[in-house]
Amino acid sequence: MATDSHLRFALAVHQALGAEGGNSCFSPYSVASALTLAALAARGRTREELVALLGEQAGLLKDAAQLGEERGEQPELAVANTLWADDRLPLEDSFKSELAGWPGAAVAGAPFETEPEAARALINDDVGRTTRGLIPQLLPPGSIDRDVAAVLVNALYLKSAWKLPFREANTSDAPFHAPSGTRDVPTMWLGESVGYAHADGWQVVQLAGGGGLQAVVLLPDGDLAEAEAALDEAKLASLLGEIRFKPVELALPKVSLDVPSSLTGVLRGLGVRTMFTDEADLSGLSPDPRLTVSEVLHQAVLRVDEQGFEGAAATALTMRLTSMIIDEPVAVTVDRPFLLLVRHAATGALYFFARVVEP
Repeated sequence: MATDSHLRFALAVHQALGAEGGNSCFSPYSVASALTLAALAARGRTREELVALLGEQAGLLKDAAQLGEERGEQPELAVANTLWADDRLPLEDSFKSELAGWPGAAVAGAPFETEPEAARALINDDVGRTTRGLIPQLLPPGSIDRDVAAVLVNALYLKSAWKLPFREANTSDAPFHAPSGTRDVPTMWLGESVGYAHADGWQVVQLAGGGGLQAVVLLPDGDLAEAEAALDEAKLASLLGEIRFKPVELALPKVSLDVPSSLTGVLRGLGVRTMFTDEADLSGLSPDPRLTVSEVLHQAVLRVDEQGFEGAAATALTMRLTSMIIDEPVAVTVDRPFLLLVRHAATGALYFFARVVEP
C-alpha cells in the first residue's frame, strides 16, 4: 500500500536525521516527491536503490497536492516541482512528459556554467516565492558551481487555521521537561472534543485544520528515545487508526522550528548510494553519461500557534557533470519531548514530521 510505503520512508528518514536526539523537522512529502522524480530519471541500480527506499508513493504524492473544499477561510497549499537545467544539458522528452504530470511542474533554464551565483539566486528566489518567504535560501553559498548542470527542486507551502482554535488568553508559560533541564515555555490550552487515542505506550491527539489537514501530537508515556526506537510503520499506522473523538484537555507548547539538513549522508545510509557516484545512471533525464547527483539539500519550517499551523519545505537534488461517546475529559499535558505530524487526512501523506525536544 502507498500509505505503508510512505510511513516506512518517513520513519526511516526521521530516525536517521534525528539520530542525535535533538529537535528535528523535515517534510516526508517534499523529500519523497524529489526522490520519486529522481527515480523517474534513473535507470539500472541507481533506480533500484531509490525504489527500494521509496516503495510506491507517486499516486499518493500527487493526490496529496489537493485539499478538500472548505467553507469560510481557505487553507493554503502550494506545491512546485521544477527541473532547472543548463543549456549544455540535453533533456529527454520522456522525462519532461513524466514531470508534466506532477503538481506545479516546470522546466526552467539556469546559467550554471556561465553564472553559477546568478543560477543559485534564481532557484532560491523561486523557492522563496513558493514558500511565501519562509525559505529564502535553500541553496547556501558555495552549493552551486560551474560543474552543476541541473537542479531538481520540490517546494511546499502549507497554512491552515484550526477548526477549533486555542484562545490566546489561555496561553501561559508552563514547565517543559527537556533533556537540558526543565524550563517554562509558552503553552496553549484547549478543552474540546478532538481526536484521541492511548495505546502501545503513546497518547495521540489529532487536531483538525481546514481542507482535510490534521496535526497529530504523539506523546510517549515514558522516554521519547526509547518509544521512538520501537515505532515502525505498522505501529504508527495502528496508532493513527485508533483515533476516536473524545473530550480532551490539551496543554500544548507553541512550536517554531526551522531546520536545514543535508540528506546526502542520510540517503547513503539508507541504501541510496549509486546516484552519488560515477556509476550513476540518470539516462532517463539526459543522455549525457557524466550526470551524477552531488548533494541533496532540504529545509523545513514549521510553526504551530493558537490560530493554526504554517509550514514550508524544499528539497533540492543538485546534479553535476563529472569528469565522468460521553467520557470524562482526558488530560494531555505535553510537558516533555514529543513528535508532531502534519498530514493529509484523505491519503495519509505526511507534509511534516517533527521531533520537539526543546520547544
